[in-house]
Amino acid sequence: MNIVVSLPSTFCSLLNKVNKGTSDTRMLINVTIVCKQNKKIKMKIIKIATGLLITAMTMIAGAADAQSSQKNITLESAKAIVAEAIKYAKSVNAPGGAIAVVDNGGNLVYLERLDGTFAAASEVATKKANTSALFKAPSSKLENSINGGRGALITVGHTFLQGGIPIIFEGQLIGAVGVSGSASAQQDEDMANAGAKATLK
Repeated sequence: MNIVVSLPSTFCSLLNKVNKGTSDTRMLINVTIVCKQNKKIKMKIIKIATGLLITAMTMIAGAADAQSSQKNITLESAKAIVAEAIKYAKSVNAPGGAIAVVDNGGNLVYLERLDGTFAAASEVATKKANTSALFKAPSSKLENSINGGRGALITVGHTFLQGGIPIIFEGQLIGAVGVSGSASAQQDEDMANAGAKATLK
């Protein structure tokens, strides 16, 4: 491969010396440098630089493929999850509950609050789901860590309360569901688990 570049004449003598001093013959490419006096100097550049460029491009392409294959929750799936949670709530006569579904970045996708549920439950449910999605774990695991003596966790700034469950689809975390405002913290989590088991497409 030949590459032509133009350089000031002051570099000509230096390039001549560099060219003469190049002895490495491993996978080389030629670069033609044209000086202002119209003199052409051929110097050999080790193709390692080209190899590094190809490696970098391969890594970038791989990262792009990984990003494009990353799944995320859809509105349709979020509604199906909430429907399953509500179905479970009715089956156990839960007094209420707010059910929030977030995507894998912790952003709210869909929320429903059952009649009679206190207003703040919507915000708490969303924060439970957000915590579960970002930590890729049930929010109860983090609450248990705090109760077990890991008090420093409260400084992180998330809602470490039981009731947030990750949503896994085809081996990937696509979001999380959080519930608040039912009869108990355990029932919050049971509703969230029921929702997380919804059949997704």
